Amino acid sequence: MVSKRSTGRRSRLGRALGAIALVSVAAATGALLAGCLAAPAYEGPMTRHFNGKRFRNRVEVPEKGFSDMLRWWWEREPSKWQDRRGGPAGPPPARRVDEPGRLLVTHINHSTMLLQLEGVNVLTDPVYSERIGPISWVGPRRHRDPGVRFEDLPPIDVVLISHNHYDHLDLPTLKRLARRDRPRILVPLGNSALLEKHDIPGGEDLDWGQKRRVGPLQVTFLPSRHWSGRGMGDRFKTLWGAFVIEGRAGPIYVAGDTGWGPHLAEARRRFGPMRLALLPIGAYEPRWFMRAAHLSPAEAVEAHLVLGARTSVPMHYGTFKLSDEGQDTPPVALRLALRGRDIARSRFPVLEHGRPLEVAPLPARQQAERPAPSSDTDCARRPGAAGACIV
Repeated sequence: MVSKRSTGRRSRLGRALGAIALVSVAAATGALLAGCLAAPAYEGPMTRHFNGKRFRNRVEVPEKGFSDMLRWWWEREPSKWQDRRGGPAGPPPARRVDEPGRLLVTHINHSTMLLQLEGVNVLTDPVYSERIGPISWVGPRRHRDPGVRFEDLPPIDVVLISHNHYDHLDLPTLKRLARRDRPRILVPLGNSALLEKHDIPGGEDLDWGQKRRVGPLQVTFLPSRHWSGRGMGDRFKTLWGAFVIEGRAGPIYVAGDTGWGPHLAEARRRFGPMRLALLPIGAYEPRWFMRAAHLSPAEAVEAHLVLGARTSVPMHYGTFKLSDEGQDTPPVALRLALRGRDIARSRFPVLEHGRPLEVAPLPARQQAERPAPSSDTDCARRPGAAGACIV
């Protein structure tokens, strides 16, 4: 009779051998396709976070190599996901939200969030593709349908891209948006070249600390703790980060992807309590592999507190299987973490995909904590480093 321990060892060995074969094939394929898969590298003056060739985090994110991947595949016990989830899409969102102080947020899928305020429609990290990866038939596939049909999206004025990973910068979706709406696309340094390479207009590069006016809103690009890369050899060659949107409705924090770091407290000090924070809660297991670059649900709750957010909304879970936790584990873990910190679920609600949430305004006490609006040129630069912001 074969013991469970023996079966488990054999299973791990099979996964490890499979991982070696998979990584070997990927490396060979990647070497052949490196030129077409890798994103164009940013070229510009050196700054505190750019050494002339590569960007760096303010708190290091160690690079993972072959041995790390092998350990993950040897030890992993991934949870099963439903093949497909989701009923009918939500109702078409409002075309515009013009009422003073009103703010609607709709979770479409993964990190794709629709923000509607002051007559401006903002879309974050839009992904409507069936798979995320360098080729349409390769890469993690979708396990949840978008909560809002692409055809039902209102006119999009501005797209915010946090970094160039395939589950955040999806070229097919950006091409569709460019053809339909021609939105401005605010991207981290170096990524406008990728858009230009694929004939997508509207890209505008931002360094940490730089701002853009979007109608009545001001958008500031800020540090996060993550990394970039789309192919072989282009890791850390373009920037990554978070956004703060300022307007009459109060500041909104869009985290993108991030691990824990001092950038969260710095955003609070600079902009005051957030009316809304969009925080990732998925792709966090195993922690030894994911901790530096991805928040856990418990860490997302701590980020909610550090940011002083009136309301936070979770994202980056349940659509693409990117790590080992279960499909429903992140929201369950989030609710447990909220209970442990005695925070009402209404302060950090798990939204039904495709259904808008009307975000409550900041209380008067928190409104009083907001610093005076910063100027459009509030960006310290090194002499001679035009366009390079030091924050």
